[in-house]
Formats: sequence, structure tokens, C-alpha cells
Amino acid sequence: MQQNTTRWLLQATIGLIFTGAGLSMAIDAGFAKYQQQPWVLYGTCSIAIFNAGICLLINADSYRKR
Repeated sequence: MQQNTTRWLLQATIGLIFTGAGLSMAIDAGFAKYQQQPWVLYGTCSIAIFNAGICLLINADSYRKR
């Protein structure tokens, strides 16, 4: 049971970090687009990181102690 709690805590934390980082990167890509700088690759990577964070958060629920 201890292993599931540890995995839930680790996966949820990483998911929250990825979600926040991806959102911040997407906002930064929007500013880059507004300033007419290259933004497409950076914006695409930011959305991928954001989605990975959401997936980790959803999957972490299966390890949560009920």
C-alpha cells in the first residue's frame, strides 16, 4: 500500500509541474507570436507538455488511497 501512495504523490506532483509549465510556455509562445518572432515549435511543445501533465494527473487518481 505504501508503494501506491508514493507513486500517487510523485505522479500527481510531476503532473502539476508539467501542467503549469506547459501553460506558462503556451502564454510565452503567444507573446512571441504577438512580437512576430518564431513561435510555432515552442507553442507545439508547450501544448504537448501541458497535455502530458493532464494525463499524469488523471492517471495518478488510479493510485490514490481511498
